[in-house]
Amino acid sequence: MPSPASAATLNRLQLTASVAQLQPLRHTPVGLPALDVSLAHASTQEEAGGQRQVAVTLKAVAFGTLAERLARQALESLWDFQGFLAQARNGRGVVFHIQAFQPH
Repeated sequence: MPSPASAATLNRLQLTASVAQLQPLRHTPVGLPALDVSLAHASTQEEAGGQRQVAVTLKAVAFGTLAERLARQALESLWDFQGFLAQARNGRGVVFHIQAFQPH
């Protein structure tokens, strides 16, 4: 269980990525729209004084009107996403919870 001091710990992710896969829009048990999506990112990053090619596909989820808006976007469209990371429901891996996105 997290301590009260951990509430101030930062968990923010900002990522430029393309929409690699969109699952059908679903609804939570309380009726909130939810969308599972895969995001693809590729870039060159500086690490230890050198350049490194980075590519990653990340599982993500959006809720509410954000999910409805994201569900209408084209595959491979490029966006700037903001949100936080959480453990997947099945306990394996992490999921990026999207809180905002705008065109890149």
